[in-house]
Amino acid sequence: MWLPGLFIIILVVFFLASAIRILNEYERGVIFRLGRVLGNPKGPGLIILIPVIDRMVKVSLRTVVLDVPPQDVITRDNVSVKVNAVVYFRVIEPLKAIIAVENFLYATSQLSQTTLRSVLGQAELDDLLSHREKINETLQEILDTHTEPWGIKVSNVEVKNVDLPQEMQRAIARQAEAERERRAKVIGAEGEYQAATRLSEASEILSKNPMALQLRYLQTLIEISTEKNSTIVFPIPIDLIKVFTEKLTK
Repeated sequence: MWLPGLFIIILVVFFLASAIRILNEYERGVIFRLGRVLGNPKGPGLIILIPVIDRMVKVSLRTVVLDVPPQDVITRDNVSVKVNAVVYFRVIEPLKAIIAVENFLYATSQLSQTTLRSVLGQAELDDLLSHREKINETLQEILDTHTEPWGIKVSNVEVKNVDLPQEMQRAIARQAEAERERRAKVIGAEGEYQAATRLSEASEILSKNPMALQLRYLQTLIEISTEKNSTIVFPIPIDLIKVFTEKLTK
């Protein structure tokens, strides 16, 4: 007598296990009933399915961080580099992500690799090293446009590392050193020009006022006498003693 009751209990347990699904806040479920999509995606919360007839595919709405493996790229100025990147995207339309593409993760990964090679192949090495933000924006716009039919939103793309050949690294180092030397020479020349300009202005001021020139002579003598204890022969301008000679002759 207990066998039919046990059989009924097993059926009920099997039915509940097959029919009840729980989706988290960040999950949505696309339900297929006999191969056809059943309305809009379900969730979050408790979902009840018809066993055998219904099939549910879970889709996460959280941001996915996709690491694009290093790609061999030849830039527009014929420099071979190895570049990798990271792509941030998330599913905004679960129905399209399941129906429009077979595997949206794999498809986005492959699209990111081909787009990275295509965009960087059109850029020069200097742009790749100094204008990386602009390249990131271009990559993001292209990927977002191509993944929109899949219900995917690409929020950001970042080029991580750019590996250069050893000879190119040495060439860039020599270029940077030459640039530093050029700047140092320009700064030195600018300093000499400013010093010469100031000396020219000072000479004009002293030429207009002979007494100022004499005071400068005296100040120079004082500075030399305080720094070194030695005998110094310094020519005294005639104008300095002209006042005393005039008094003696009167």
